[in-house]
Amino acid sequence: MKYMVFLLLTVCGYGQLLYAQQTDAWNGLQMNMGNLFRLSDAQTRSISPENPTGEKGKGGMATLANGTAALAARDLGQGWKVNPFIRIQPGHTDTLALIQGPGAIQHIWMTPTGYWRFEILRIYWDDEPTPSVEVPVGDFFCMGWGKYAPLQSLAVCVNPGSALNCYWVMPFRKKCLMTLQNIGDEPMTLYYQIDYTLTAIPEDAAYFHAQFRHVNPNPYKQPYTILDGVKGRGQYVGTYLAWGVHNNGWWGEGEIKFYIDGDRQFPTINGTGTEDYFCGSYDFENQQTHQYETFTSPYSGLCQVIKPDGLYQTQQRFGMYRWHIMDPIRFQHDLRVTIQDLGWRRDGTYLPQRSDISSVAYWYQTEPHAPFPPLPAKEELEDD
Repeated sequence: MKYMVFLLLTVCGYGQLLYAQQTDAWNGLQMNMGNLFRLSDAQTRSISPENPTGEKGKGGMATLANGTAALAARDLGQGWKVNPFIRIQPGHTDTLALIQGPGAIQHIWMTPTGYWRFEILRIYWDDEPTPSVEVPVGDFFCMGWGKYAPLQSLAVCVNPGSALNCYWVMPFRKKCLMTLQNIGDEPMTLYYQIDYTLTAIPEDAAYFHAQFRHVNPNPYKQPYTILDGVKGRGQYVGTYLAWGVHNNGWWGEGEIKFYIDGDRQFPTINGTGTEDYFCGSYDFENQQTHQYETFTSPYSGLCQVIKPDGLYQTQQRFGMYRWHIMDPIRFQHDLRVTIQDLGWRRDGTYLPQRSDISSVAYWYQTEPHAPFPPLPAKEELEDD
C-alpha cells in the first residue's frame, strides 16, 4: 500500500512538472512543426534594405530622393519598392545588421551579384573584437565554386536563380553585428533579408561560429586541416568542402578525423572515407550510368559536380556538405578536425594527392573564441 501511494505521488508530481514546463512562458525558439501552435512573447523582426534597422513600423520608408530603385518607383512613390537592394562599392564593408539583444537570428536570405569569393560575410556577437563568422559568402552557403547549384537541406537552401538561404539558429545576448565586405574590383548589388526574434536566451545557449580555410595545392602526404585551435566548450555541427582534383581516378579515399579534448596523435572519431563521411558510398557513382550522381538531403549532399568542358574548365570540382544536426560532435575543451587528401595509384595502393581544397567548419561554442587564422589573400581566394 505504501508503495502504491509513493508511486501515485511520484506519477502525479511528474505530471505536474510536465504541465508546468508546457505552460511556462516560451521563448519562441527551437521551432518545429510540433510547436507552431504555441504562443510566445517573443518579438518577430526582420532587416532588409527596406527596413535596415528592423525597428517596428519602420519598413518601406525610403523616398524617391534616397531609394536605390527610385527610378522604377518614380510613378508610385514612397512605400512602393523604393529601396529593395543596396550596392557595395569595391573595397567597402557595409553593415547588414546591427541588433540589440537578447535575441536570435533564425533565417538569412540573400542574392549577391559579382564573384562570391570576393564578398566576405562576418558576424560578431556581443561586442567581441573579432568575428565568430568570417567566410566568403558563396562558401558559407555551400557554393564555393561561384556557380549556382540547387541545394535543399535543413540548414542551407540554394534556390533558383541564385537565392542563398540559411536556417542556422544564431543566439546572442547583447548584440549582433553582421557585415559584408566587397574585396573585388567591381560594385556589387545585394538584395537581402535577415529574420530574427527578440527573446530570452537560455543560459546554456552557445554562440554560432563558421570558419573558412583554403589550400591549393595541399602539401604532399599532409592531411587537410578543416578546423584547429578551438578552445572552449561546444559542439561541431557541420562541414562544407569545395574539392578540386588535380589527378585522374577516384580522389576521395581520405578519412576525416576529429581530435577531441586533448587528443594528440590519434583521434577519438575516425571516418572510413570521404564519400562515407558525406553519407554516400562507392565514389558517389550511379551504378547504371557510371557517372557521379549529385544529391541533396536534409543532413548531407554532393551538391555540385563541375566537369571539364574541353576548353576553359579544365579540372573536376566537387561541392559537399555534412550537417551534424542529429549527431553533433561535442567537446569540453578543444577540437581539431582534419581530412586526408587521398586517391589511388595504378597498382592499387593509396595515392597522397595535392588537391585544391576549401572548407567551412560550422560549430557552436562558449565565448571568447580563439583567434581565427587570417583569410587567404585575395589572389589566393580566386579559384574559378
